[in-house]
Amino acid sequence: MSASCSRPGCQRSPTATLTYDYAAQTASLDRLAAPHPMQYDLCDQHAERLSVPVGWSLVDNRILAPVLDIAGRIAS
Repeated sequence: MSASCSRPGCQRSPTATLTYDYAAQTASLDRLAAPHPMQYDLCDQHAERLSVPVGWSLVDNRILAPVLDIAGRIAS
């Protein structure tokens, strides 16, 4: 994982990984992943302010459904 956000001049710690699918015109934000040359690590501030080109979709995979325990209650 990178030491700081991929945005130029930002020294914050990254919390999300941004990837692009040019064929599908989709950008995806995921929880921080292992480094790869075709993705970008972003801090919270830049991940939240991210915008995509007109006609593209942004998929935020960082939001997870609550984890349920065996009795169907939200696990703590």
